[in-house]
Amino acid sequence: MPCPVSCGYNEGMVRAEYVIDSWQSVRQDTTAAVAEFPAGEFDYSPAAGLQTFGQIAHHILVSTHALTGMLLAGETDFTGPDFRARAGKQVAHIPGVLDQAELVRRLGESSVERAAQLGAQTPEFWAGMIKRMDGAMVTRLEMLQTIKEHELTHRQQLFTYLRMKGIVPATTRRRLARQAAGK
Repeated sequence: MPCPVSCGYNEGMVRAEYVIDSWQSVRQDTTAAVAEFPAGEFDYSPAAGLQTFGQIAHHILVSTHALTGMLLAGETDFTGPDFRARAGKQVAHIPGVLDQAELVRRLGESSVERAAQLGAQTPEFWAGMIKRMDGAMVTRLEMLQTIKEHELTHRQQLFTYLRMKGIVPATTRRRLARQAAGK
């Protein structure tokens, strides 16, 4: 579909609201996975050397909050030897270890807070170019999509761990319910 006015790079292709809403859906299912995992088994890992369920869930919270915080702070370079230190400033208030209830609470609160902050940004903000961790130049909106994809990757790890414990993830339960209802 042709762009009606100026058609700059990535202009008019994907709306920020869509990406934010989509990320919120991903986060809801991430939070559900964390809430449904057996509380006493957050140190579960299917093999030596792999992150535990609790470590992955904490990483999702911290990495997403840090990266979205850097976007909102106007950072334009997500590379360099000081990247982790700059990201760390965004999450200094988050303890290194959280129990299940606190992790669930913070996952929910963080996404609501960030969605509101991200949703308040202008089209010019989203069109701004930044250097992603791999050195690629992308728009801020494309970076938000990368952040969402990062969470999806780790959410899938959580889902695998759930299944290894005999728990069916929320996404599958919804699909099965729709099938049972004939939709």
